[in-house]
Amino acid sequence: MAASRPLSRFWEWGKNIVCVGRNYADHVREMQSAAPSEPVLFLKPSTAYAPEGSPVLVPAYTRNLHHELELAVVMGKRCRAVSEAAAMDYVAGYALCLDMTARDVQDECKKKGLPWTLAKSFTASCPVSAFVPKEKIPDPHNLKLWLKVNGELRQEGETSSMIFSIPYIISYVSKIMTLEEGDIILTGTPKGVGPVKENDEIQAGIHGVLSMKFKVERPEY
Repeated sequence: MAASRPLSRFWEWGKNIVCVGRNYADHVREMQSAAPSEPVLFLKPSTAYAPEGSPVLVPAYTRNLHHELELAVVMGKRCRAVSEAAAMDYVAGYALCLDMTARDVQDECKKKGLPWTLAKSFTASCPVSAFVPKEKIPDPHNLKLWLKVNGELRQEGETSSMIFSIPYIISYVSKIMTLEEGDIILTGTPKGVGPVKENDEIQAGIHGVLSMKFKVERPEY
């Protein structure tokens, strides 16, 4: 089974994309939101994955699509109600993801007290980088993330600024839902989120580790 499901291509078979909102204080401030006392969670379907080489798609129902740059944790084995102390034993590696967000739709959902599914869970709403094995990132809380749109730097942040640490998040999530091999957790975005439009080019990276590039397109349907 392992040979047919390589973790290096987790986006082809991993089931769950668990996202953490409001995990950087500077982003909480820029969104004029309240600082959370515990992680804010939402989900994306596996069809949200867009590996490098495929486009970011703009849903027909939004006029304000935003980029949100996030470090993703890739789970290496089944994980249920683990302690914070043991949480990192379940991590296989990392990836860089974009949590593409229909901001105008999200704003309406917030006003009406509705879930964020329409704003967050559409096809190709989770562009994803190559897999980075755990041993290549000895400390995931000591990384610098960056994102450019058409060559202009938009987002830059350090994972040391997370409100909730990765072990805490894994422990917290695993007590709510069982995590499985190939699942990922998006750990939140630093400040600088902003709009993209059709034909824009998004470049993003983890300084000294990897980079990725995506074109923004409108689907034909």
